[in-house]
Parts: sequence; C-alpha cells; structure tokens
Amino acid sequence: MAALKYAGLDDTDSEDELPPGWEERTTKDGWVYYANHEEMKTQWEHPKTGKKRRCAGALPYGWEQETDDKGQIFYVDHINKRTTYFDPRQAFTVEDVQQKPKRYDGNTAALEILQGRDLSDKVVMITGANTGIGFETAKSFALHGAHVILACRNKTRASEAVRLILKEWHKARVEDMVLDLASLRSVRDFAEAFKAKNLPLHILICNAAVCAQPWKLTEDGLESTFQICHLGHFYLVQCLQDVLRRSAPARVVVVSSESHRFTDLGDSCGKVDLSLLSPSKDKYWSMLAYNRAKLCNILFSNELHRRMSPYGVTSNALHPGNMMYTSIHRSWWLMTLLFTLARPFTKSMV
Repeated sequence: MAALKYAGLDDTDSEDELPPGWEERTTKDGWVYYANHEEMKTQWEHPKTGKKRRCAGALPYGWEQETDDKGQIFYVDHINKRTTYFDPRQAFTVEDVQQKPKRYDGNTAALEILQGRDLSDKVVMITGANTGIGFETAKSFALHGAHVILACRNKTRASEAVRLILKEWHKARVEDMVLDLASLRSVRDFAEAFKAKNLPLHILICNAAVCAQPWKLTEDGLESTFQICHLGHFYLVQCLQDVLRRSAPARVVVVSSESHRFTDLGDSCGKVDLSLLSPSKDKYWSMLAYNRAKLCNILFSNELHRRMSPYGVTSNALHPGNMMYTSIHRSWWLMTLLFTLARPFTKSMV
C-alpha cells in the first residue's frame, strides 16, 4: 500500500477501480489495455493489480462491432437502436486464466450454448425450419454468423421465417429452399439444387416431422408418417453424403423422441418386420407409426455414425423434450388439448 500511495494510486475504493487519469479500453479481439492520459502512454497490465484482462466471450445478443471513418471501433446495439464507443463486454472482463467448461441442462437456451462462438465459416441445413424447434435452431445459428439453409415444404412460410430472422439481424446469411420429404423426387431435386450452389455442408439437422396424422400414402406409395419422419431424411443424407465428407469435420443431427421406447420393429419370432414401417390402413395407428419412425431415426443415426465417422462426419440423435408446444400436434384436436394443458410445465422452443 505504501508503494501505491507513493504512486498516487491509493485513492480509489476498489482494487479494480482505475485511478484518476486512467481509462480502460479494448482491442478489436477483446483484450483489455489501459491508457494513462496524464503520461500519454498505454499498457496491458492494470495499473493497480498488475493483472492482464480480457473480455468474456462474444458481444451480447443484439450488439455488433463496427469501424468509423477514422478507423476507431464503435458498437451498435440493434435492440435499443443506439451506438457507443464503449465496449459492452468491459462490464464482464475476466482475468487471463483458463476457464472451466460451462455445464448445460434442460433450462439452457440455444443462444446461451452458442454464446461466444463464431460460426461465420459454417453452412447449416435444417429441415422443417419455418416453425417450432427448427425455426429457433435456425435463428440461433444465423445470429452467430452461420450461413443457414431453411429446407421447408411450404415456400411462403419459409420465406416468412427468413424475414423474421433478418428482422432481428439484417446481416444474417439465411435462405430458404423447397423440400418436401413426402416426395423422394423432391428430396432428389433439392439435393441437386443445393449441390449446384457449390457450398460446403458442415451441419445437417434432420428436424422435420409430423405426428398424429390420418393414414395416407405419399406419391411414392408409402405411409406418410414413416416417409416424412424417417425415409425422406434417410434419402436426403444419402444424396448429400459426398458433400458432407468433403466438408469434414461435419455432423448430422437427427431429432428423434423418447417415444421410440414404446414400440419395436420385430415380429413374433424376433425378426424385423418391414411391413410395420408402412402399414396398411386397417393396421395403422398414428402414434405407433410416429414411435416406429422415431426408433428408425435412432437406428439410422447410429449406423450412419459407424459408417461416416472414419471420414470425419459424426451423427447423433436427440430427444428435444417431452410435450413441447410446437405445431407438430396440429392434426389431432386431442393432442392439441393435451399439449396445451402441459404447456406451463414443459420447455419452450427457445
């Protein structure tokens, strides 16, 4: 303390508080330095503690870094429509020490998980991304710089989803493409259209699904729940596997469900009964068809990982949560009622 008093640095209340005449600034990549206006010099170490500090993570949600005509960095808060030369991350600087990995749980939002990640070099494709979990996933990736492809059946709804994302951040790289998983021809045409863009593909999220659908056949002669939830995605991955391998490290994420546990694909002899996958109308039950498709998702993801991981492409299946209030239940009033009653007790899409 005697040395601080001699240097004139003992008249502040906090160890981290700067003495008179000093200012805290940040570099473009987030390192903190200190300017002494009286002596016209700068240094990396805090004038009192002698410690180096850096900004914690990326800019807060809604903020963007820009450079003015004089080359000076300023910050834009798109949410509150204001600008400042003060780096908002300076309120949360940390010492230059190794940080322990953060733990996540069922209450963690997508934006929290992606906080601090720069995905500007990634191309992400998400099926069924115009609503529900798919839309929130697409938005989170886009707001962190990724080039996001919304692969959707309904062009109008997909375009509206793109507009909503661009409304949040005008520089988001997001586009929609038409993909109807109920048509293998559409899947093939979609894959060819994507390949024509000459883009890599780092993340493919097979998210689209239907549930509690009345029995009907697709144009390929298959039961619609099975084809939309599983076979369409299976064929999509097959059509794009060469792109995934060229883009390695890459990953496939298949959105399955805990309901896969409530069915099986075996007959009375314990062998796989393929007729269960696309049953006739008299043997069809919508929830059982959904459960079987979700079981196929997991079996497919496991085998895909076994075959593709040697080439740098991983595959994982996930359960997003029980009875989340999405539009997947829209085909049956009873399911809509159950999901509505459960809504206060389940996770939101965010």
